[in-house]
Amino acid sequence: MQTVLGANGQIAEELTRELHRTFTTDIRLVSRHPRRVNDTDELVPADLMDAAATAAAVEGSEIVYFTAGLPMDSGLWERQFPTMMANTIAACRRHTSKLVFFDNTYMYPRTPVPQTEDTAFEPTGRKATVRAEIATMLLTAMDAGTIDAVICRAPEFYGPGKTKSLTNSLVFDRIRQRRRPLVPVSARTLRTLIWTPDASRAMALIGNTSDAYGQTWHLPVDPNRLSYAGLIGLAGAVMNRKVRYTTVPRWAFTVGSLISPSIKEAAELLPRYGEDNIFEATKFTARFPDFPVTPYSEGIAQLLAGAK
Repeated sequence: MQTVLGANGQIAEELTRELHRTFTTDIRLVSRHPRRVNDTDELVPADLMDAAATAAAVEGSEIVYFTAGLPMDSGLWERQFPTMMANTIAACRRHTSKLVFFDNTYMYPRTPVPQTEDTAFEPTGRKATVRAEIATMLLTAMDAGTIDAVICRAPEFYGPGKTKSLTNSLVFDRIRQRRRPLVPVSARTLRTLIWTPDASRAMALIGNTSDAYGQTWHLPVDPNRLSYAGLIGLAGAVMNRKVRYTTVPRWAFTVGSLISPSIKEAAELLPRYGEDNIFEATKFTARFPDFPVTPYSEGIAQLLAGAK
């Protein structure tokens, strides 16, 4: 049995498809209101804030994937993520289940220095602090030998379906709608984006590779990093037209945060867009050299298919 906690998001859905396609049909999906991805999926409604419910949902699982997400609300993150992680670790210990944690890079320094699995945490902001806290909680348990776990870390998403990110919403969604894309802070800094189906496929592979445990892995990305100007140029080639864009400076987000809670929550992330983001995944590519990574040109073509 392989169990996916937080089973309704895009990453979890793609993960469930890959597990079923490649590794097992014995899959349990856990969330408040789980929905089947494959006909054979077992559905278990559970609240990960409830320790007993989490333990019951994990029982009988060989591998557990923690993919739970929360809305961009700092207070909600502070109240719920640490408890959810603590409950998941306790449940996996109780049932001797392996744990695969899908993580992000919010806790990394906001600098152009290349990010590797050894990059020290330097959280700035409330959401970054929470992400550092829950990753450290799991690392401490791993170091103590009380849980067999692995961390799969990904940079900003772009991708199909329900994929959520500033890049999807401000750039590619708007291009598809024939609206001018809005570039946060700088069109010239280099970005590292991960195609969400690649992230899920890689996590399934790591979770089913016994010698990958006890480590942190950066998930695979197209190593040919581009700026937003370059990414929008690729979109224009797909659309066979010139795509003009507007760069939104940080002060505009600051003004917007006064009237929009969602903009206020996003403001914490904006300094990252003013510097090159160099996320290194060479450890993964060295260990799994045959894993096919989706190039930006192909991902963007899929996102914009049918839009002109």
